Amino acid sequence: MRLELVLALASLAAASPYGKPGKPGKPGHGKPCKPGHGKPGSCPPTQKVDTIQLGPRPYFLIDDMDEGPLKDKLESCKAIKDFKSTPWSIGHRGGGTLMMPEHSLESNMAGARMGAGVLECDVAFTSDRELVCRHSQCDLHFTTNILSIPELAAKCTQPFKPAADGKPASAKCCTSDITLEEFKSLCARMEGSNTAATKPEDFAKNVTPWRSELYATCGTVLSHKEHIELVKSLGLKFVPELKTPEVPMPFEGDYTQEMYAQQLVDEYIEAGVNPSDVTLQSFLYDDILYWLKKAPKFNSIFLDSTGETPETMPEAIALLDQRAKDGLKLLAPPIQYLVADNNGTIVASEYAKKAKELGFGIVAWSAERSGPISAASTYYYSTVKDIMNNDGDYFNLFHVLAQEVGIIGLFSDWSAPVTYYANCFGLF
Repeated sequence: MRLELVLALASLAAASPYGKPGKPGKPGHGKPCKPGHGKPGSCPPTQKVDTIQLGPRPYFLIDDMDEGPLKDKLESCKAIKDFKSTPWSIGHRGGGTLMMPEHSLESNMAGARMGAGVLECDVAFTSDRELVCRHSQCDLHFTTNILSIPELAAKCTQPFKPAADGKPASAKCCTSDITLEEFKSLCARMEGSNTAATKPEDFAKNVTPWRSELYATCGTVLSHKEHIELVKSLGLKFVPELKTPEVPMPFEGDYTQEMYAQQLVDEYIEAGVNPSDVTLQSFLYDDILYWLKKAPKFNSIFLDSTGETPETMPEAIALLDQRAKDGLKLLAPPIQYLVADNNGTIVASEYAKKAKELGFGIVAWSAERSGPISAASTYYYSTVKDIMNNDGDYFNLFHVLAQEVGIIGLFSDWSAPVTYYANCFGLF
């Protein structure tokens, strides 16, 4: 089923009006972005993508596939001259994270140029209660250059401690430690930490070898408002994730979780975005219940992480009945929840079958997150790791997810292969 259709159905299913906006944060909240990129509340330059450019990776993966009907089909699509953007291809942390700093302007533009029809901003809040794009509230020490700026490094929840006496280097820097203006002064870097560092400027290094720092000279960090304006200018759809806070809530005694969840919604309303173009995400189920009640015209998708082990998976499956009764229509588990190994063949899992039976629209995460099969963390493929032995098997996995599980979208750290598959099989 097309993602637009599922999103439209989800929004039409809720007839009640918006809930009342949450209490504003500190000065600046609620104001749309303005021209003047680089300043708090400013918009990134208007962007446009004229042609979709996939580069060599999809073709590399096809060439690496075992012979068979799927490879033949994908080979035939090499003749496509005009690839299209598709909402089946979702830019994880922007969509260019394999080679560009996550949640940066550059990662988002890479995802858009590779055909991602939906771009993600993971949302955290600053000390002045402004929303920014960051995968975790407390990841600045290994995704930005904050430790290289002494006046900001001093504000970190846990300042840098050098490696010494057999103990690793450490730091913890959160968006809630600094203001939006201070956040905007940072450079996004490729994710990585050097626990042997003896100097703070050396901590945010040690990037995984299969990622690249070629484009990580100084990635442009984005506020949530800037991200909205960027995606609007590109004509794409939005999938923001409200990150679960790592600081006690209510923050500073009066900024509650519900205010935080409502603020996310408010920024789309204030920017004039059609709610049907927005899918709100959270791992915190209480956020989902809040949005289902207070922002029913928006789409809400639960990021399910309740079945992390074989022992907890039966409970995760059993909980799907209650999710459906709660009015949830969209579900996003990690890839491995959705597939199983059936005598050496990738098939739909029991979780996937139950979710389909209940009528959920299913989105999976995250392709291209683990690098080459030979070097990959097995997290995203743990249930089929014994039968994925070459990089071309990624396309076999996509095929089962699309044709047997029936997912409506796939997050990816490098959007091109997912876009290629979607174009080849007409998933628009």
